[in-house]
Amino acid sequence: MRVGAKQNFAERSDTYMSRTYEVMYIVRPDVEEEDIDKLIAGFEKNVTSGGGEVKSTEKMGRRRLAYTVRKFNDGFYVLMTIDAKGPLVAEIERRLRVSEQVIKFITVRIDEEEKRLAKIKAIRDTRIKRSATAPAPAEGSAAETPEAAEAAEAAEAAPADAAVPSESAAV
Repeated sequence: MRVGAKQNFAERSDTYMSRTYEVMYIVRPDVEEEDIDKLIAGFEKNVTSGGGEVKSTEKMGRRRLAYTVRKFNDGFYVLMTIDAKGPLVAEIERRLRVSEQVIKFITVRIDEEEKRLAKIKAIRDTRIKRSATAPAPAEGSAAETPEAAEAAEAAEAAPADAAVPSESAAV
C-alpha cells in the first residue's frame, strides 16, 4: 500500500456518514466461553477505536445451523448493533473474514428500516382510533341497517302474532 493512499483514506473517511448496522457472526462450536468473550471484546474494541459506537451486543447462544458450514453443524451466535461509518464496517468485515474462530457473518444496515418504522408509527399515532371515538349505536337510531330494522320489526311482531291464535282459541 502506498503511503499517499493511506492518507487519502483518512481524509475520505471524514466525509462518510455514520449509520447503524447489525453485525451477526457465528463462532465455531469448539471455542471455549472465555475465548468467545475475548473475541467479542476484541471486535467491540475495533469498533470503538475506529470511531464507531457499540449500541448493544447480544450473545444468542449455541444453535444448530441450517446447513453445514466449514464442517460444523452448529455454532455460537453473536449479534452486535453498531453505529459506524462505511470504511469502519468494511474493516470489521475484513477482520471477521480472517478470524479463524468465525465461520460465518453478515452485516445489515438497519438505519433506513428504523426511519421507515418511526415514520409509520408517527402516522399511526396521528390517526384517531375509530373504536375509541365512535359511540355505540343507540336503540332505535336511524343509523341501523335495513336488515337490522327488518329483524327488529319481525321480533316485535312475533309475540303479537303468537297471542292472536290463543285468543281465538279461547272464544
